[in-house]
Amino acid sequence: MEPPRPGVRTRCANPLVWAKEWVRSSPGTHIWLLVIGVTSLVVASASEGLGEFLVHRTSSNIHELNEHPLPSLLISGFWIERPASFLLYVVMFELLHANVERWTGTTRWLLTVGGAHIAATLASQELVLLAIEGHRLPRSMTHVVDIGVSYGLAAAAGVLTYRLRPPWRYGYLAVVLVFFGIPLLTGASFTDFGHAIALTMGFAAWPLTPAAAAGAEEAGEAEEPGEAGEAGEVPSDKAHGPETAGPGPRSPAEPGPRDGQER
Repeated sequence: MEPPRPGVRTRCANPLVWAKEWVRSSPGTHIWLLVIGVTSLVVASASEGLGEFLVHRTSSNIHELNEHPLPSLLISGFWIERPASFLLYVVMFELLHANVERWTGTTRWLLTVGGAHIAATLASQELVLLAIEGHRLPRSMTHVVDIGVSYGLAAAAGVLTYRLRPPWRYGYLAVVLVFFGIPLLTGASFTDFGHAIALTMGFAAWPLTPAAAAGAEEAGEAEEPGEAGEAGEVPSDKAHGPETAGPGPRSPAEPGPRDGQER
């Protein structure tokens, strides 16, 4: 039996082993899911009053951003308002976050989705503040519930565009733009505005993807033959062959110049 070639990953027939390898290849995604599962269980098992207190206390709304800016930005990404939708988030995490993390690596994935979560949260709450100051929203919106993981998912959806090959890429891109664009154009809320920012940051993360690095390598390889051709050009005074007026062939008895000396 021929042993597997190095560098070639074989498919595992055991589903449990395959699932273990999948989780190990995207640890950040599944640690995040685990924390969301725990917090969802806490909210689901708490009383109505305690559950409402938790989702408000962990929100990244204007009030919490003023009182606890850094904790509210970080903690709000580990809670969801409706624990019953946890299984839906599991599916979305496996389709989006896990694939992006496996492709780009944990560090670049975390930098992209974490940056998008923070930027979208701050920008959307700034929009709420401007609306309150312009008397278009009530002042109670400073305590609005603003928790969840949708900003990170929107950023991952943007990055995943570069993972697909044409023509699948174009179909996927159209679906993503319609999904996030219709709410933005039809009575958008501050959350829809945040989704648009996070999606844009996902699109802007192209330089962090392996596809960008591969494109740079191909461009470098394409330049090498041209440089080699320029370096191998024959000087013009030698390209035309021997001059007709020059001396004829040297006789065998005539001594020639030694190696290393000028001719």
